[in-house]
Amino acid sequence: MTETAEVIDNDFLRQFEYKVNDEIAKIEYSLQERKIFLTKLIVPEVLNSEDFKTNFLTAVFDIVEERNLSVVPTSPDIAKFIRKNRQYKSLLPIGVRI
Repeated sequence: MTETAEVIDNDFLRQFEYKVNDEIAKIEYSLQERKIFLTKLIVPEVLNSEDFKTNFLTAVFDIVEERNLSVVPTSPDIAKFIRKNRQYKSLLPIGVRI
């Protein structure tokens, strides 16, 4: 992500958004109690690189951590990110293993 932009929590649509030029990457979520279920990662083809996904997911996980929420990844891409970035494993609720 070479531009200075920020991840926006669009709580109306229940998704985190990151806009680059005219493209928007999204992570859809559902909130239940103190858990956030990250259900779907949508990245436009022109932005679809591992570096972009990693930077976007890192920004989202930092927001989630700041809000003291537990993460339940229901998307394979997001589960893969947690496996690679063990520092976020502490955000998983008790009993959830990846």
